[in-house]
Amino acid sequence: MLRLVISRFVSLAVTLLAVSLAIFLILEVLPGDPAAIMLGTAAREDTLAALRQELGLDQPALVRYLHWIGGILRGDLGTSITYKMPVSTLVGERMVVTLPLSLLAILISTMLALPLGVAAAARRDGPVDRAVLVFSQLGVAVPNFWIGLLFILFFATRLGWFPAGGFPGWNAGIGPALQALLLPAVALALPQAAVLTRVTRSATLEVIGADFVRTARAKGVNKGATLRRHVVPNALIPVTTILGLQLSFFFGGAILVENVFNLPGLGRLAYQALNQRDLVVIKDIVLIFSGLVIVVNFVVDIGYAILDPRLRSRP
Repeated sequence: MLRLVISRFVSLAVTLLAVSLAIFLILEVLPGDPAAIMLGTAAREDTLAALRQELGLDQPALVRYLHWIGGILRGDLGTSITYKMPVSTLVGERMVVTLPLSLLAILISTMLALPLGVAAAARRDGPVDRAVLVFSQLGVAVPNFWIGLLFILFFATRLGWFPAGGFPGWNAGIGPALQALLLPAVALALPQAAVLTRVTRSATLEVIGADFVRTARAKGVNKGATLRRHVVPNALIPVTTILGLQLSFFFGGAILVENVFNLPGLGRLAYQALNQRDLVVIKDIVLIFSGLVIVVNFVVDIGYAILDPRLRSRP
């Protein structure tokens, strides 16, 4: 197990390094002047030259890359051109919204998808199964930002149960903060819950047809106990893999959902930085989103090995 953890950790570090290099090449080395992109083509040459010097664009690409990576390792993400603030401060202020939003969406998606998938598989071709399949098809077809708009119109505007947007801050209390995050989290969770439901149903059906399940039933174990003890634990192995892959969609989907609900999160900051052509912020946020996905997949790999002992003996 220790060898597996070390191997996965080395793979994580190499992947992060490759992602950082790709981001740097795309934003700073490919044809085009980053200073002109930020200030616009109508900017004066002396203004462009000053910005190039401020960003270190007059230095060789390798020096700029090493300076950027060294700053990240020290916790220095640079200074935003638009906000005139350290990017680390901006990210810290926005992460307290995006991270709870994503975690809440993951929790809602998992708690909704796993019971529905298992229930549909246990009652295959019945009313429950058909209803779950309809839910999963609708969830896949409708994008999360459209779900968010419908939630605002119905639950916020018509019923007044939830705020239509904005975030009061955690200083206002856990209750008001969670109330502001609940609708966005559900809108973010439903499409991924639909996918996870179908995967859970398929994995459960496959395990139900396995020989060891038929043996357990032949020995007199009732259907409920068979599901709890044998079917669900084994079905969770492929489901865990898909859940790990979905996490990137949760972080990426936060960009759209945060803008729909006007949440001051990391996704909205990325959208604003893109509109304002603040490449310093964009570069750091893309790396942070990529790093979050890579780290989460590292944790999922370890969890997968715990669920499936056969992986521990593999190199």
